[in-house]
Amino acid sequence: MTDTAAWIDAYMREIDTLEFGEAFAALFDQHTEMIFGTALVRGVEAIKDFFVTIDAPLITTHETVQTWSVEDVVILRGEATVAKKSEPDTVIRAPFTHIFYLDQNGDATASPRVRTLHITAGPVVTDDTLI
Repeated sequence: MTDTAAWIDAYMREIDTLEFGEAFAALFDQHTEMIFGTALVRGVEAIKDFFVTIDAPLITTHETVQTWSVEDVVILRGEATVAKKSEPDTVIRAPFTHIFYLDQNGDATASPRVRTLHITAGPVVTDDTLI
């Protein structure tokens, strides 16, 4: 297990705010593939659009719980606190895992280029599900 790299914190902050800037520009390019559940999304602009589509109606805060780094793979385990903007007092917590396959081999503490990103979210208790 490793300490959370600054680039991961910046990436999570940009997802939470939906204000994409330096973190996304540094991590993703037009060749990056993201697999979120069963959805396959290609390219940085499509990845941004995907996050806006699923997160715009929500107030979401991602918390990194653990990270592991082995060669060109970084595994991130975390938990998201989620509420609908229309019902901010109804909050659920959902576990998630992000697996980053990096273009470079070696130091995952610097801002690497992501080749492929796999994301799983949940499970959540269905009675508490917001969507």
